[in-house]
Amino acid sequence: MDIKYLHTMVRVKDLDKSKAFYELLGLKERRRIDNDKGRFTLAFMCPPGQDDGTADVEMTYNWDGDEGLPSDSRHFGHLAYSVENIYEMCEHLQKNGVTINRPPRDGHMAFVRSPDNVSVELLQMGEPLEPKEPWASMENTGHW
Repeated sequence: MDIKYLHTMVRVKDLDKSKAFYELLGLKERRRIDNDKGRFTLAFMCPPGQDDGTADVEMTYNWDGDEGLPSDSRHFGHLAYSVENIYEMCEHLQKNGVTINRPPRDGHMAFVRSPDNVSVELLQMGEPLEPKEPWASMENTGHW
């Protein structure tokens, strides 16, 4: 039996804010579907060079809100992306108002959250970088 990864779907409360967050990570909008009958928008975001649909985050925005749906998106786990330089990515996110929940103290792994409480794991490509400040001594903030 063949199986193929398609995407990870996350519900978003503010499509523009969520799109801006994923753009800070380096993702771009690959396609969008506005469904007038179902009153929702699907926006598919992907890393550069992976616009073949193999690494999509599908953001689902319900036009009439999500009242009655779970408010904590943690039930699915997290999204994970490898990055060229974890320290530079975390600095970029921090400068743009994103809280680094689990700093990359080890030069290898960090966690942040989207505006919709989606946990995002960032992993250093290849070998971990040498530990360095301010990351090495930075405490966790909140949970991830």
